[in-house]
Amino acid sequence: MSMKRAKEVKRRGRDTDDKDRFFTSKVTGKTFDWEKDVAAQPDGSFTKYGPKDRFAREQLLVHTKFGKGVVIDVEPSRVEVLFQDGPKKLAHGLV
Repeated sequence: MSMKRAKEVKRRGRDTDDKDRFFTSKVTGKTFDWEKDVAAQPDGSFTKYGPKDRFAREQLLVHTKFGKGVVIDVEPSRVEVLFQDGPKKLAHGLV
C-alpha cells in the first residue's frame, strides 16, 4: 500500500505578502468629507457632469440627480464621486 503525498501548491492571484504585486490594495490618499470639501465651496467652482467629459481627482462637479460632489477616485472609464448621499460610480470619457 502506498501513501500519497500532498503536493505543495503555490497560491496564484492575490498574494498578500508581496507589496509590489498587481492585486495590492489602492494607495490611500486624502480622505474626503462632503461637508468640508463640497458644501463649503462656492457654486461657481462646480463643473456640470456629463458622461462624455473627463474628470480628475479632487475635481468638483454637479450632477442633475445626485447634486454636488467631489471626485475621489479615477479609473479609465469611470469615476467615483462623493455626494451627500454617499459615493457613486459614474461613467466618464465615453466616446
